[in-house]
Amino acid sequence: MESHTPSLQTSPLNDALHRIFGFHSFRPNQEEIVRALMGGRDVFAVMPTGGGKSLCYQLPAVLMPGTALVVSPLISLMKDQVDAARLNGIKAAFLNSSLDFTDQSAVLRSLQSGDLDLLYVAPERFALDQFRELLAGCCISIAVIDEAHCISEWGHDFRPDYLSLSSLVELLPDVPVAAFTATATQKVQRDIVSKLGLRDPFVLRASFDRPNLTYEVRFKEAGESQLVSLLNEFSGQSGIIYRTSRKSVNDTAAMLQKRGIRALPYHAGLADRERHDNQEAFIRDEVDVIVATVAFGMGIDKSNVRFVIHADLPKSIESYYQETGRAGRDGENSRCIMLFSHADIPKVRFFIDAMLDEDERRRALDALSKVVAFASSTVCRRRMLLEHFDEELPGDNCGSCDVCQGLHEVTDCTVEAQMVLSTIVRTDSRFGATHLVDILLGSKNQKILEFGHDRLKVYGIGKGHDKKFWRRLIDDLMARKALGRSEGLYPVPYLLEGGVRILKGEEKVEMVRIKAKKGKSAAAKRGGLDALSEAEKQLFEQLRTLRKKLADEQDIPPYMVFSDKTLVELSVVKPTTRDEMLAVSGIGEVKLERYAEPFLEVIGEFTGG
Repeated sequence: MESHTPSLQTSPLNDALHRIFGFHSFRPNQEEIVRALMGGRDVFAVMPTGGGKSLCYQLPAVLMPGTALVVSPLISLMKDQVDAARLNGIKAAFLNSSLDFTDQSAVLRSLQSGDLDLLYVAPERFALDQFRELLAGCCISIAVIDEAHCISEWGHDFRPDYLSLSSLVELLPDVPVAAFTATATQKVQRDIVSKLGLRDPFVLRASFDRPNLTYEVRFKEAGESQLVSLLNEFSGQSGIIYRTSRKSVNDTAAMLQKRGIRALPYHAGLADRERHDNQEAFIRDEVDVIVATVAFGMGIDKSNVRFVIHADLPKSIESYYQETGRAGRDGENSRCIMLFSHADIPKVRFFIDAMLDEDERRRALDALSKVVAFASSTVCRRRMLLEHFDEELPGDNCGSCDVCQGLHEVTDCTVEAQMVLSTIVRTDSRFGATHLVDILLGSKNQKILEFGHDRLKVYGIGKGHDKKFWRRLIDDLMARKALGRSEGLYPVPYLLEGGVRILKGEEKVEMVRIKAKKGKSAAAKRGGLDALSEAEKQLFEQLRTLRKKLADEQDIPPYMVFSDKTLVELSVVKPTTRDEMLAVSGIGEVKLERYAEPFLEVIGEFTGG
């Protein structure tokens, strides 16, 4: 792990860090990576989303002679990355198929003349002999491969065009090569290092823990009210809702719009223009919520996403981790909520069963079982996530997931389970879950009366619980293999051996229930936006309005002006001079010059200064 690093003192690096990015200190692991690259050593780094990996190569790009080459599959993100770098005074450009011939030629001339600190390129560019020959005559300082898991067939997002990067080390033999990814198991890590041919790399696996994220699983309820109620908790804040199908994306977005929530859909079935416009509206804070399939997210760098809701089961723990990781990239407290129902499992199984490749099908089933275990468990969510990536959670209680906050309680539901099973037996396993619940609740609907089910011994014995409870219990009994479900258009539950044992009193049934939240939230206790006083929140909103105005004038996303984290600090510190403002995290010399006057004016008016 020893790196051949130059004898740089900490002070000059910290000075450059503050001057360019406005930060007073490195985040964990950043300095070690910067020093390794500047010492000419290859790097492999697993860093979680929001861990600050872009700074690890942008800082050396400015300090080292030549151009840093960054390979990224995210064409839709490159312009934003370049705009953000330029706002910090970095000479940056991108090269991909979105540019016309004239613009591409101009970028290549800048590369050849050494006028760029940083150049983002798409991976397919390396399949072109002409580009590879051009690189041989350029001064390249470092080569960076972002989203490096895409080169591994064992990764969750394998991309064949990444395989051409295996020759990068030979193409640039004297240049340090760095591979970054946010999600890689040990197996994927070994595959990446091998495929890229990294030379005795400085290997760093940063903690996968995102302390500012709160993880929560709620049982999915039918209807629209649950989602709307959730969004009311995030009024005016940016968030993503993930759905599995294009139809559910469209339906959910339309429903939210009718309820007065600023929401737009995003999926691969939309026209290119509409998809682009919807993404831009979200990035620029013109809508609060984007409802999307997993096609959304890889192409955004929006730092102020305050919540991510999975309204359907994610396909794997890796996907869930990466998708939730789009929240709180600025370090501010953010929430990740999964809506879980056992009834969703057969829907996912339908797509898995249709897979032709047996190995692919087996991997997908294994991934699904791990997601279901995560959602069903009463073990700390953070502990389960970290263990998946071979990391151990220090301590017994993370304090910021629903389990550790004590929002769950385990209840003995054996008697209620026997009621359900008895109802199925007494109706000859011929009726669906809705009808069974109606019997238990003593409904007088026409179907109940027609079949004479109002005369059954079990009729009305379940009035002590609501419909939601009984539907959840039936789902739980199916999940624990006490009940099966028939095939066909109208599936009906029937008893399995496990159900017979429960009915005979040979097995106990316990069900997890959610308790109401009490007291101050863990997020508020951890500080940040949640901990602002009412006056500070008012100033924060005024600064946010100013940020949006300035961003619109420059045609950039608001978070590129200042992050929410910087606005929070400005709201608390309330600087009155440029020097005081420069001491705020996230404000470097270039941004100070650009934005000090309007922000100090708003703060001065608010404080009466």
